[in-house]
Amino acid sequence: MPGMKEASILLLRAGIALLVLPIHILALVGLWQPFCRRVFFPFFFNRFSASYERKAKGQKQELFRNLPDFRSGSGDLKLLEIGTGFGANFQFYPPGCKVTCTDVNPSFQQNLLRSMAKNQHISYERFLLAPGEDLHQVPSGSMDAVVCTLVLCSVHKQSSILKEALRVLRPGGAFYFLEHVAAERSSWKHFWQQVWYPTWKLLFDGCCLTKETWKALEEANFSELHLQHTTVALPWTPTQPHIIGYAVK
Repeated sequence: MPGMKEASILLLRAGIALLVLPIHILALVGLWQPFCRRVFFPFFFNRFSASYERKAKGQKQELFRNLPDFRSGSGDLKLLEIGTGFGANFQFYPPGCKVTCTDVNPSFQQNLLRSMAKNQHISYERFLLAPGEDLHQVPSGSMDAVVCTLVLCSVHKQSSILKEALRVLRPGGAFYFLEHVAAERSSWKHFWQQVWYPTWKLLFDGCCLTKETWKALEEANFSELHLQHTTVALPWTPTQPHIIGYAVK
């Protein structure tokens, strides 16, 4: 029954909130978010990223396999990555690729530099401390590819990022994505995503478990959309359902 389901979700949410009550109190007085962004989330993401990259390696290799097809007429491949984080995607980019990195969190930069040092097969143009919704430093039509992985779950307005991606891409350029998304609404996975939603969003810097990101991609003005629903094997987590693919301007 819908009423019992909603009541169960609220009850379980309350139980989880009690388990992390000190964090909720810190959030109420404005202390949690700065600590989360500068210390907790980079620390957690560094630990989580190693496991996630092992699980998703094959999917990423397949995703980026056709990146060289989007080289410009000059033979260059200019790539903008939105939400670069620690640079986990660098290893999948083709040799000679010219990468512009962006992120809103300067706390990632130390580990990002380590990843850059490990991946000398590509060249790094610049790093922009900027949100994906506002990339005014990047000229329109200047990029052959834009990459966005595990980012759209945390933004307020997905359509704004997709609009900026379309703006900076040249005609015929590609937008690559890999994002965790909401599970099928009738499933137990979706039930637990709803249960964890408020606390998960608080703990992990705005990460939302219930976004149906494929709808935003379908509504964006891409000329082609190649999208698949898939699963990344992350047992006992609410982030297993994913979408993967690329869209062409």
